[in-house]
Amino acid sequence: MYPGIYARSHPDKPAIIMASSGEVTTYRELDDSSMQIAQLLRSRGLVPGSSLAFCLENHRRFFELCWAAQRSGLRFTAISSRLTAPEVEYIVKDCGAEAFVTSAAKSEVAGELLEPFSELELLMFDRPIDGYESLDLLAAQMPAEPLPDEQEGVSMLYSSGTTGRPKGVRRPRTGDPMGTPPLNFDLFVERYRVTNDSVYLSPAPLYHAAPLGFNMTFQRMGATCIIMERFDPEESLRFIEQYRVTHSQWVPTMFVRMLKLPAEQRLAHDLSSLEVAVHAAAPCPVPIKEQMIEWWGPILEEYYAGTEGNGSTSITSAEWLEHKGSVGLPQTVEVHVLDDEGSELPIGRQGLIYFSGGGEFEYHNDPEKTKACYTVEGWSTLGDIGYLDDEGYLYLTDRKAHMIIRGGVNIYPQEAENALIMHPKVQDAAVIGVPSEEFGEEVKGIVELMPGIEESPEVAEELIAHCRASLARYKCPATIDFDSELPRHATGKLYKRLIKDRYWGQHDTRIV
Repeated sequence: MYPGIYARSHPDKPAIIMASSGEVTTYRELDDSSMQIAQLLRSRGLVPGSSLAFCLENHRRFFELCWAAQRSGLRFTAISSRLTAPEVEYIVKDCGAEAFVTSAAKSEVAGELLEPFSELELLMFDRPIDGYESLDLLAAQMPAEPLPDEQEGVSMLYSSGTTGRPKGVRRPRTGDPMGTPPLNFDLFVERYRVTNDSVYLSPAPLYHAAPLGFNMTFQRMGATCIIMERFDPEESLRFIEQYRVTHSQWVPTMFVRMLKLPAEQRLAHDLSSLEVAVHAAAPCPVPIKEQMIEWWGPILEEYYAGTEGNGSTSITSAEWLEHKGSVGLPQTVEVHVLDDEGSELPIGRQGLIYFSGGGEFEYHNDPEKTKACYTVEGWSTLGDIGYLDDEGYLYLTDRKAHMIIRGGVNIYPQEAENALIMHPKVQDAAVIGVPSEEFGEEVKGIVELMPGIEESPEVAEELIAHCRASLARYKCPATIDFDSELPRHATGKLYKRLIKDRYWGQHDTRIV
């Protein structure tokens, strides 16, 4: 299944609509353009197994390029459009790309990459700068015909680098004939009730694994994808009403921002078309999810998984209301919770979460990191801490790399972060360990305040007291600092490494 099927059966149906501009790409246009770009890439020497890298904003032609790579059997790496030139350079060189594609909107970064990328095919959408060729013009000269050896490609995406330098997640390339459904495709379609009548709202950056995968899956089903150029809480609600959206995918910080809208804005839109609202990428505080279910109804579907594709869990709203805080039951895999010695822990005890029976992966060019993620039995981990209840539901505690050790006591900061984010004066929050002569580490909160709230010692004390009202004192921040904007990835993950570096300097942060 792939867009070419719908290019023949429903050629004029919108495959993609850019939410703000209303620009439409039909299934015929998506299929024709992806074939032309595939022909161009082949003419430049990219064959099945070759690597392509691209750095694009939520561009109207993003998925034309993705499907070109997918139908060419390529490994393709979508790179965050927020990265600096040195960061982009590292990823492009590490993934072994033979061609690099960007857009005029990224001209400044693209210009800095001309010298280090002098051996690559350099292509640019829109109006290219010197040193880059026009992808639009060159592709338009190519035949809109399938390659003679069309086959499924595979993405190789890089971790967001929240705890170190990004690593490419390399999964097997099947080389299956084009249109072969990917692993667990039927399970996805059935669970989320996807049909070719579905309308999917995508509010997040497309370079991330979930938006990329969700959009391409909906396009394999012949649905219509509404792409937001960038997330805005009120605009999201307006687009649900305007486009009669049936499906959407979110991260918890988006929920927080929508819930903190003034009531007259939050309740001004008709959301009755929405059938399924999926969320993942970061733990969702229980009170936030309770409010979302109360507002949108029991349509929230949560899952826990990673770019690695080694396993997943999922949970419906009805299940979650009976198991609040859980990320669900395993899907086609088994979950194991292990201690630091690799022994399986009993129900209710927290430890490192492993999957067995799932997909295999490796971290590109990093055999040691890959080896560290696997047990001798072949079980693999994403590095998260959690526990199972007596019905097999999984609960996440935090990431192992974020653990604070205060006077020999292990503290996972997620609880305090959840408490802080619920305070009406708080827009966003991070909790980290900072150096302490007495305890080794002490708990500190870093808070981004709501617009109009002034930073002050009184507000800091108020927030500390708020945490202590619901959590044991040792889990709560001893001090609060303020930040105008926390370094949060667009997928909802905090770049805690960047925050910790401010406080640790030359100290060992224990993050690798």
